[in-house]
Amino acid sequence: MAALGWLTPRRRSATARSVLAGEASAEAARKSSQDAQDAHDTPDAQDAADREPEFPVLGDDKAAAFFDLDNTVMQGAALFHFGRGLYKRKFFETRDLAKFAWQQAWFRLAGVEDPEHMQDARDSALSIVKGHRVAELESIGEEIYDEYMADRIWPGTRALAQAHLDAGQKVWLVTAAPVEIAQVIARRLGLTGALGTVAESVDGVYTGKLVGEPLHGPAKAEAVRALAAAEGLDLTRCAAYSDSHNDIPMLSLVGHPYAINPDAKLRKHARDKDWRLRDYRTGRKAAKVGIPAAAGVGAVAGGTAAAIALHRRRR
Repeated sequence: MAALGWLTPRRRSATARSVLAGEASAEAARKSSQDAQDAHDTPDAQDAADREPEFPVLGDDKAAAFFDLDNTVMQGAALFHFGRGLYKRKFFETRDLAKFAWQQAWFRLAGVEDPEHMQDARDSALSIVKGHRVAELESIGEEIYDEYMADRIWPGTRALAQAHLDAGQKVWLVTAAPVEIAQVIARRLGLTGALGTVAESVDGVYTGKLVGEPLHGPAKAEAVRALAAAEGLDLTRCAAYSDSHNDIPMLSLVGHPYAINPDAKLRKHARDKDWRLRDYRTGRKAAKVGIPAAAGVGAVAGGTAAAIALHRRRR
């Protein structure tokens, strides 16, 4: 896959592998995403004088929204749910399931991403899928979504994403989860597409290696920057949503950063930076909320016809 030439030199904390991972994910999404759905008609603005300016802005085609997945859009970690589904299909043994279960329990209790735990989980997943065909895992991913993920989507976050879609903007998942899993979730939610970790495959078979590194931390910011350049987006008009302090590099790129179900470090950072907060874990709202209330309550029924098909890098 050719290097993306439209990135300009800049100061950043990302490593060369982070840049490679970000560019690989952005190019995979860019090549295969379809146009976003047509903007829905929206009701007339209410006449409340003290209401904040409407956001997202209707018809702003230079704006888009970027959503982290784990604990932001979905309760728990997609990779762990995927592991459960693979165990059910006898991809690995009981001792490996116990390891996945422990990692998921830790994640749910801590509510944050620990790099060591996440790396361990990714290494386990890569060893499990090595030698399997990409098409097989894509098909299984559809089944696993229905079994373990569909009922774990945060309704409030789903509604926030729909608000951007209804304004005619593209909405992207940005996750360290495998791009194939991100593809399924984005399609089921009616989103534009997804940026995810790209696993290497040769002739449609996984090699057990990654392209670059997992799409995590600085690599996420690189992917968003690359995709924005390709799509002609103005990042100062874009929004990003995450629960984790690990995503501060991504959140700092955009003009509208949101802390959703934030961990302690992100909550403090968001308050220091005057970022908007929303917490769906207890039903309470943080003080600074910029999305209209109607967009943050309840699930939005159904999805849209927009679909994406993300391709992994092949050699």
